[in-house]
Amino acid sequence: MKLKSHFFLDSRQRSGILLLVLILMLSWGAYFFKDSFQQKENVSVIELVDYEQQLDSLVQLKEELNKPEIYPFNPNFITDYKGYTLGMNTKEIDKLLRFREKNNWINSVEDFQNVTGVSDSLLAVISPFFKFPEWVTQPATKKRRYSTPVRPNPTKDLNTVDFNALMALENMNENIAKRILAYRKKLGGFIEDNQLYDVYGIKASQVRSIKEVYTVLSKPEIVMIDVNKANASDLSTIPFVTFDIARDIIDYRTLHGAITNLDDLLKIDGITAYKLERIKLYLSTNQN
Repeated sequence: MKLKSHFFLDSRQRSGILLLVLILMLSWGAYFFKDSFQQKENVSVIELVDYEQQLDSLVQLKEELNKPEIYPFNPNFITDYKGYTLGMNTKEIDKLLRFREKNNWINSVEDFQNVTGVSDSLLAVISPFFKFPEWVTQPATKKRRYSTPVRPNPTKDLNTVDFNALMALENMNENIAKRILAYRKKLGGFIEDNQLYDVYGIKASQVRSIKEVYTVLSKPEIVMIDVNKANASDLSTIPFVTFDIARDIIDYRTLHGAITNLDDLLKIDGITAYKLERIKLYLSTNQN
């Protein structure tokens, strides 16, 4: 039995079989390639939809961030631009501007809607930011009148008060009481009540407590110093006049021939209006 003859193929048959095999391989390759491409295409579509959603979210976020932040404002002073940012249309803005041109005022949320005609939805958004002046939100009420208590006139002498009497006063303390007596001794006696303010460390409330009871009743005898004749040593004995200020007074006097008005001393460094009021108690422009 000759089997070999059945497997013998000529060149044309072999070429045909090879071509058939190639066609089958190409068909299988095309099938798998198409399936893979479709899977990739499906994945790309899903990614694209997800990307578009993310992009829309970013655009929405940007729009929210770009919206102008609303701060409390008086609706009577809305400009064209302000009205536009609030969401008002040109007609509504014009109504408001015409209303204000007549010197009319909006005093409530209801007034604003009646004048402009804005919708309820927009009004609900912007009205919480309306800020009206206090005379609108808190109308003036009748003030209760309080009578000022009448304080008794001081009847005791400031130049004779002692330590114990001072300590009995309101707001007084030991240090201030001692300083008052020491300063009074240095001056030779107070000439006026306001010299109490010159006591180091004293408070205005303490001065008021003293002046309610005490005042200068017996003034000390003071020899007024002539500013045009006194030397630096004499001038420096006056409160608030240091030796350097005394020499400046003499230099000023020499330069101008004489001092005819004590207010001219304000031109000297170191002399203030407050100090000059005290200096005038001891100084004159002409010693007789």
